[in-house]
Amino acid sequence: MKINRFAYLLVLGLVLTIAVSGCRKRPSTLTPLPPGSTKTPAVQDPKLADINTTPPVSGGPEIKANPTPEDFGKPMPAPGEMANWTPNADIFKQDTVFFDFDSSAIKASEQAKIGRVADYLKANNAPRTGVRIEGHCDERGTEEYNRALGERRAIAVREELLRAGIDASRVETVTFGEDRPAVPGHDESAYRQNRRGAFILLTEP
Repeated sequence: MKINRFAYLLVLGLVLTIAVSGCRKRPSTLTPLPPGSTKTPAVQDPKLADINTTPPVSGGPEIKANPTPEDFGKPMPAPGEMANWTPNADIFKQDTVFFDFDSSAIKASEQAKIGRVADYLKANNAPRTGVRIEGHCDERGTEEYNRALGERRAIAVREELLRAGIDASRVETVTFGEDRPAVPGHDESAYRQNRRGAFILLTEP
Protein backbone atom coordinates (compact mmCIF):
# COMPACT_ATOMS: atom_id res chain seq x y z
CA MET A 1 0.00 0.00 0.00
CA LYS A 2 2.80 2.44 0.92
CA ILE A 3 4.71 1.65 -2.33
CA ASN A 4 1.65 2.27 -4.46
CA ARG A 5 0.98 5.55 -2.66
CA PHE A 6 4.62 6.62 -3.12
CA ALA A 7 4.50 5.72 -6.82
CA TYR A 8 1.27 7.71 -7.23
CA LEU A 9 2.81 10.81 -5.63
CA LEU A 10 5.96 10.44 -7.74
CA VAL A 11 3.97 10.22 -10.98
CA LEU A 12 1.80 13.18 -9.96
CA GLY A 13 4.92 15.23 -9.23
CA LEU A 14 6.41 14.42 -12.63
CA VAL A 15 3.19 15.38 -14.41
CA LEU A 16 3.04 18.75 -12.64
CA THR A 17 6.71 19.45 -13.40
CA ILE A 18 6.22 18.73 -17.10
CA ALA A 19 3.07 20.89 -17.21
CA VAL A 20 4.77 23.88 -15.60
CA SER A 21 7.84 23.66 -17.83
CA GLY A 22 5.57 23.37 -20.85
CA CYS A 23 3.73 26.58 -19.92
CA ARG A 24 6.98 28.49 -19.58
CA LYS A 25 8.34 27.33 -22.90
CA ARG A 26 8.19 30.07 -25.58
CA PRO A 27 6.41 29.04 -28.78
CA SER A 28 8.78 28.45 -31.65
CA THR A 29 6.70 30.60 -34.03
CA LEU A 30 4.71 33.77 -33.37
CA THR A 31 1.97 35.30 -35.49
CA PRO A 32 3.31 38.70 -36.64
CA LEU A 33 1.37 41.78 -35.61
CA PRO A 34 -0.22 43.81 -38.39
CA PRO A 35 1.72 46.93 -39.48
CA GLY A 36 1.17 49.94 -37.23
CA SER A 37 -0.40 47.92 -34.41
CA THR A 38 2.36 48.90 -32.00
CA LYS A 39 1.93 52.63 -32.56
CA THR A 40 1.20 54.61 -29.41
CA PRO A 41 -2.21 56.29 -29.70
CA ALA A 42 -2.33 60.05 -29.55
CA VAL A 43 -3.40 61.57 -26.25
CA GLN A 44 -6.36 63.92 -26.51
CA ASP A 45 -5.72 67.32 -25.02
CA PRO A 46 -7.85 67.58 -21.86
CA LYS A 47 -8.64 71.24 -22.61
CA LEU A 48 -10.98 70.41 -25.51
CA ALA A 49 -8.31 71.63 -27.87
CA ASP A 50 -9.18 74.03 -30.69
CA ILE A 51 -7.56 71.51 -33.04
CA ASN A 52 -8.75 69.69 -36.11
CA THR A 53 -7.69 66.08 -35.49
CA THR A 54 -8.80 64.82 -38.91
CA PRO A 55 -5.72 63.48 -40.73
CA PRO A 56 -4.82 65.08 -44.07
CA VAL A 57 -6.05 63.37 -47.22
CA SER A 58 -3.48 60.94 -48.53
CA GLY A 59 -1.59 62.47 -51.43
CA GLY A 60 -2.91 65.96 -50.71
CA PRO A 61 -0.74 69.05 -50.24
CA GLU A 62 1.12 69.39 -46.99
CA ILE A 63 -0.38 72.07 -44.75
CA LYS A 64 2.14 73.96 -42.65
CA ALA A 65 1.20 74.45 -39.02
CA ASN A 66 2.36 78.07 -39.13
CA PRO A 67 2.63 79.42 -42.69
CA THR A 68 4.34 82.75 -43.32
CA PRO A 69 3.45 85.47 -45.84
CA GLU A 70 6.48 84.37 -47.86
CA ASP A 71 4.71 81.05 -48.42
CA PHE A 72 2.19 83.00 -50.49
CA GLY A 73 4.86 84.97 -52.37
CA LYS A 74 3.98 88.24 -50.63
CA PRO A 75 6.74 89.24 -48.18
CA MET A 76 6.09 91.37 -45.14
CA PRO A 77 7.36 94.92 -44.72
CA ALA A 78 10.98 94.98 -43.56
CA PRO A 79 11.26 94.18 -39.83
CA GLY A 80 10.80 97.32 -37.78
CA GLU A 81 9.87 99.42 -40.82
CA MET A 82 6.58 100.51 -39.23
CA ALA A 83 7.64 100.09 -35.60
CA ASN A 84 7.43 103.81 -34.86
CA TRP A 85 4.29 104.46 -36.88
CA THR A 86 1.30 105.73 -34.87
CA PRO A 87 -1.22 102.94 -34.16
CA ASN A 88 -5.00 103.48 -34.11
CA ALA A 89 -7.05 100.50 -32.90
CA ASP A 90 -10.42 102.28 -32.97
CA ILE A 91 -10.90 103.27 -36.60
CA PHE A 92 -11.35 99.67 -37.82
CA LYS A 93 -12.92 98.29 -34.65
CA GLN A 94 -16.24 97.58 -36.36
CA ASP A 95 -14.43 95.73 -39.14
CA THR A 96 -12.91 92.99 -36.98
CA VAL A 97 -13.04 89.69 -38.87
CA PHE A 98 -14.47 86.74 -36.93
CA PHE A 99 -13.71 83.07 -37.55
CA ASP A 100 -15.38 79.73 -36.99
CA PHE A 101 -14.00 77.25 -34.47
CA ASP A 102 -10.54 75.96 -35.45
CA SER A 103 -10.68 77.74 -38.81
CA SER A 104 -8.67 80.37 -40.65
CA ALA A 105 -11.07 80.51 -43.60
CA ILE A 106 -12.60 83.90 -44.33
CA LYS A 107 -16.38 83.62 -44.18
CA ALA A 108 -18.50 85.30 -46.84
CA SER A 109 -20.15 87.42 -44.13
CA GLU A 110 -16.75 88.94 -43.26
CA GLN A 111 -15.61 89.88 -46.76
CA ALA A 112 -17.30 93.29 -46.71
CA LYS A 113 -15.29 94.28 -43.64
CA ILE A 114 -12.02 93.59 -45.42
CA GLY A 115 -13.30 95.54 -48.42
CA ARG A 116 -13.99 98.60 -46.26
CA VAL A 117 -10.48 98.48 -44.78
CA ALA A 118 -9.00 98.19 -48.27
CA ASP A 119 -11.05 101.16 -49.51
CA TYR A 120 -9.89 103.28 -46.58
CA LEU A 121 -6.23 102.44 -47.18
CA LYS A 122 -6.55 103.27 -50.88
CA ALA A 123 -8.14 106.63 -50.10
CA ASN A 124 -5.83 107.56 -47.22
CA ASN A 125 -2.14 107.28 -47.95
CA ALA A 126 -0.91 110.82 -47.43
CA PRO A 127 0.79 110.69 -44.99
CA ARG A 128 1.65 107.06 -45.64
CA THR A 129 -0.54 104.52 -43.91
CA GLY A 130 -0.38 100.83 -43.32
CA VAL A 131 -2.19 98.25 -41.27
CA ARG A 132 -1.26 95.59 -38.76
CA ILE A 133 -3.50 92.51 -38.59
CA GLU A 134 -3.64 90.80 -35.20
CA GLY A 135 -4.60 87.13 -35.12
CA HIS A 136 -6.44 85.91 -32.00
CA CYS A 137 -7.99 82.67 -30.73
CA ASP A 138 -10.27 81.53 -27.94
CA GLU A 139 -8.75 79.86 -24.89
CA ARG A 140 -9.28 76.25 -25.99
CA GLY A 141 -6.22 74.37 -27.20
CA THR A 142 -2.56 74.57 -26.35
CA GLU A 143 -0.72 77.87 -26.31
CA GLU A 144 1.57 76.76 -29.13
CA TYR A 145 -1.28 75.63 -31.35
CA ASN A 146 -3.27 78.82 -30.78
CA ARG A 147 -0.31 81.01 -31.68
CA ALA A 148 0.01 79.13 -34.96
CA LEU A 149 -3.75 79.36 -35.58
CA GLY A 150 -3.69 83.09 -34.82
CA GLU A 151 -0.93 83.55 -37.38
CA ARG A 152 -2.88 81.63 -40.01
CA ARG A 153 -5.90 83.83 -39.40
CA ALA A 154 -3.89 87.04 -39.67
CA ILE A 155 -2.22 85.84 -42.89
CA ALA A 156 -5.59 84.85 -44.38
CA VAL A 157 -6.95 88.36 -43.78
CA ARG A 158 -3.76 89.87 -45.18
CA GLU A 159 -4.10 87.85 -48.37
CA GLU A 160 -7.62 89.20 -48.88
CA LEU A 161 -6.36 92.77 -48.50
CA LEU A 162 -3.65 92.12 -51.09
CA ARG A 163 -6.22 90.66 -53.48
CA ALA A 164 -8.21 93.87 -53.02
CA GLY A 165 -5.24 95.86 -54.32
CA ILE A 166 -3.33 96.86 -51.19
CA ASP A 167 0.44 96.74 -51.59
CA ALA A 168 2.12 94.00 -49.55
CA SER A 169 4.59 96.50 -48.06
CA ARG A 170 1.71 98.22 -46.23
CA VAL A 171 0.35 95.16 -44.40
CA GLU A 172 2.02 93.31 -41.53
CA THR A 173 0.72 90.57 -39.23
CA VAL A 174 1.18 89.49 -35.64
CA THR A 175 -0.32 86.66 -33.61
CA PHE A 176 -1.34 86.77 -29.96
CA GLY A 177 -2.96 83.34 -29.83
CA GLU A 178 -5.20 83.16 -26.78
CA ASP A 179 -3.27 85.81 -24.80
CA ARG A 180 -5.51 88.83 -25.50
CA PRO A 181 -9.19 87.90 -25.36
CA ALA A 182 -11.59 90.65 -26.41
CA VAL A 183 -14.29 89.27 -24.11
CA PRO A 184 -13.70 87.46 -20.80
CA GLY A 185 -15.61 84.24 -20.34
CA HIS A 186 -15.51 80.50 -20.79
CA ASP A 187 -18.49 79.81 -23.04
CA GLU A 188 -19.31 80.01 -26.72
CA SER A 189 -20.64 83.59 -26.51
CA ALA A 190 -17.15 84.70 -25.41
CA TYR A 191 -15.25 82.31 -27.66
CA ARG A 192 -17.12 83.61 -30.71
CA GLN A 193 -15.83 87.16 -30.07
CA ASN A 194 -12.27 86.02 -29.38
CA ARG A 195 -11.73 84.09 -32.62
CA ARG A 196 -10.81 87.13 -34.66
CA GLY A 197 -8.51 89.10 -36.88
CA ALA A 198 -8.28 92.73 -35.74
CA PHE A 199 -7.03 95.67 -37.81
CA ILE A 200 -4.70 98.33 -36.39
CA LEU A 201 -4.23 101.41 -38.59
CA LEU A 202 -0.59 102.57 -38.75
CA THR A 203 0.31 106.12 -39.80
CA GLU A 204 3.82 107.25 -40.62
CA PRO A 205 4.95 110.08 -38.30
